[in-house]
Amino acid sequence: MATRGFATLDPAQGSWGVSHARSVVDAVVETGSLPPVPSTVDPVFEADRGAFVTLEKATGLRGCIGRPEPEQTAIRAIREAAQGAATEDPRFPPVGPSELEAITVEVSVLTAPRPIEASEAQAIMEAVTVGEHGLILRGGNRSGLLLPQVPVEQGWGVETFLDHACQKAGLSPGAWRDQEVSVERFSAQVFAEVEPYGPVEEESRPGSEQ
Repeated sequence: MATRGFATLDPAQGSWGVSHARSVVDAVVETGSLPPVPSTVDPVFEADRGAFVTLEKATGLRGCIGRPEPEQTAIRAIREAAQGAATEDPRFPPVGPSELEAITVEVSVLTAPRPIEASEAQAIMEAVTVGEHGLILRGGNRSGLLLPQVPVEQGWGVETFLDHACQKAGLSPGAWRDQEVSVERFSAQVFAEVEPYGPVEEESRPGSEQ
């Protein structure tokens, strides 16, 4: 199965991606350095993809950083995102070694963002499916991204999802209705640890239209 030239990861590949992201998080937290790239990498991770790594604790989000555009290989995107989520998310202090046993690791492998070719508000909303699409809002020199799993976790409808994507970009809610603001959508396969250092499960996958 493929989605517009992007190979779909099978469960074993998704589990490997999360395990490698975990190894990067552990290494940068404990030693300050990235671990070496494995000598053998599945070809699916050598294709250019965007990816995000999300770290969560029982108390909520602990870090989330990504590379949304397919401007690097998936393995590089995962490694950079894992390092960033652990040490560079400006919303949080760097993860400490004592936190590792309490953190779960989630990897989102993205399809390429594509503009929604619509100008009317209703048509824009109809082009977005909660649980399937992530959003990137761009206006002026500002941009904001929300992953597909966010509106599901928050219980948002499409309009609220769009409004929050505007806020993530530093724009006013409803700015997505402005023709000067571009709305892009993407899909993602999401794999996550069920518990810290535990088994990995797939949480969502791209829609067929992506």
